[in-house]
Amino acid sequence: MPRTLSRRRVLQAGTLVPLLAVPGLVQAGPQLEEPLADSVRTALSAAVAGSGEPPQPVLGSATERQAYAHWLAHTSQRLTRYKAHPDERQEFLQTLWYEARRAGLSLSLVLGLIQVESAFRKFAISSAGARGYMQVMPFWSRLIGDGDEGLLFQLQPNLRFGCVILRHYLERERDDLFMALGRYNGSRGQAAYPRAVLAAQRLWLHKVD
Repeated sequence: MPRTLSRRRVLQAGTLVPLLAVPGLVQAGPQLEEPLADSVRTALSAAVAGSGEPPQPVLGSATERQAYAHWLAHTSQRLTRYKAHPDERQEFLQTLWYEARRAGLSLSLVLGLIQVESAFRKFAISSAGARGYMQVMPFWSRLIGDGDEGLLFQLQPNLRFGCVILRHYLERERDDLFMALGRYNGSRGQAAYPRAVLAAQRLWLHKVD
């Protein structure tokens, strides 16, 4: 995935107090509900459709299977501080792999965003009303979903919506990750949130990214 970022924009903001160091802090801002062209709405609706049981990753070769197994073991160990039960970690990471890959996003980027947004809490709700792991605003369920806001507290729908929305913002911002993350958070043009996500992303980097 292209990860173009204006480092100058980030560095000009000065030193950031580490937001991700605060346990359980939800960082979602007042993400704006913007009008969508019919073609964009149709494409996004199609992209979020079909969420169901955690999908099995498509791994076409022994090398891919080995890489996935190594990533799963490595990342699951790091995730223990947030999710104690191994079966829960397995389901979460399997779903994250699938949805991030489906949207063309870096695995570590999605993990970093979730760490900052919800601290991996499934039922997190921000002061702005954003929900779940990726802090998806409820209006998205009306704009591109079936209107059922409760789905945003379910694992796969939440990750699917979050990944599709972030990909949409990357395309709108011509792969400028700084601006796309700001738009996702509702703080477009400000450096604190992109810096927090990128700092968290570094903790989850792996060679399969």
